[in-house]
Amino acid sequence: MGNTESVVVQKRLARFRPEERPVVEGVFDRLQGGAGGSSGAPGKTQAGKTLTLKMLQSSVGSLAPDSMVRRIYHCMCSIDPGMAAHTASGKTSASSVSGISQEQLVIFLADTLRGTAEEQAPLVMTMSQNGTGAAKVFLQDLITAVVQILVTRERLQGWRPERMGDSSLGVKVLAEHMCSELRLSEQGECDVSCLEDWIFRVSQVSLYLEILVAEALNVPLTGRPAPTLLPPCKETPWKELRCLLDLPTLMFLAPQLPDSYSAPWRLVFSTQLHGESFTRMVAGLTKRGPTLLLIRDTKSHVFGGLASHTWEVKPQYQGDSRCFLFTVFPRLRVYTTTGYNQHFMYLNQNQQTMPNGLGMGGQYGYFGLWLDSDFGCGHSRARPKCTTYGSPQLSGEENFTLDSMEVWAVGRPPEPEEEGKGKKSILNADLEVQAMMEMTGKTLHSQGLREPEEDQK
Repeated sequence: MGNTESVVVQKRLARFRPEERPVVEGVFDRLQGGAGGSSGAPGKTQAGKTLTLKMLQSSVGSLAPDSMVRRIYHCMCSIDPGMAAHTASGKTSASSVSGISQEQLVIFLADTLRGTAEEQAPLVMTMSQNGTGAAKVFLQDLITAVVQILVTRERLQGWRPERMGDSSLGVKVLAEHMCSELRLSEQGECDVSCLEDWIFRVSQVSLYLEILVAEALNVPLTGRPAPTLLPPCKETPWKELRCLLDLPTLMFLAPQLPDSYSAPWRLVFSTQLHGESFTRMVAGLTKRGPTLLLIRDTKSHVFGGLASHTWEVKPQYQGDSRCFLFTVFPRLRVYTTTGYNQHFMYLNQNQQTMPNGLGMGGQYGYFGLWLDSDFGCGHSRARPKCTTYGSPQLSGEENFTLDSMEVWAVGRPPEPEEEGKGKKSILNADLEVQAMMEMTGKTLHSQGLREPEEDQK
């Protein structure tokens, strides 16, 4: 950048490691298609040379929609290299009408890749100013670009978009969810301070912007590993499956899982593959470790729940506070535990006096999510909200009819029990009787007289 290099630019470059700085400074010449390559080492670009929209489109066009490329271009043009300020109006300064200078590009790279929420907020303001609903439309462009990068760069982790749900619909739903976290000012406006607070709280905004800039402008930095947005997927019969999940939904759901759930996702039950059988579903659920249930009803609502523990068939509640319920369509939301009770998970079959089916949250007859053992029907009763998860009605109707269902194992399966271990005490032989006695207030006096079971810790 020669003699035109400003103190502001030098401070921006100082955010990068010494070995990264030539890479950042060299992006300008590379985007010009090598036009400035004869000027010498990176950072020695001739004065007056600029980066045009056409040049940016030529380099980035395969990885982002044209509307997003134009947002980036006009955002770069709004940067004042002397003050490192951005015009919140989205208009280009007089000195930048003819294109982007290298100083403007470096400041943009530093603020998107190494900047704070305070520094990124004016950038987002400039990129998203396009009238009513501007933030949502900006997010749709940004998420579309990230999905396109995952596909083009072959970072799908085993997932097959062509055998999954509609990504374009998933983009709109994810953008709506992220926008729902935007808190307008007291005047009902979306100003820079409002965006700063939003970017600070909703980390995906900054993350997706970083991925877009680093990948689309090809800025390979060594300071941090490339983020992985999708969980690995293995052992999935894609030829026979049309998955209920889409890529944007996966990008949202995967970070909601506990950090310890790092095992590849494995499909263990699908009505498409295994039919509408409660017994077959139970076989897929049990001894699989943590699982994610995904249901679509006949009203096209898509919803489900995360089971933190491996399922057991017993007339008692199970699981812990890591469980949650969620909706995918028409809205993308997650509902975590309230602490009101511990009715996290319930699975029972072939009992005469206790409910037979699968439930999550609430109570008998009023579950937040319930599938009857007859299969094909269930309910989501929240009046007004599920006591366990604080969730509203998940399904299209309170009593719903199931259209399709999938169960994904998302954690490590439990260790197989050694022979001779895991045998239940004779006092636990009939769990139904024990549960009924507990519910009626009967004290199990003999419970303290038996030897402790070997498999309990």
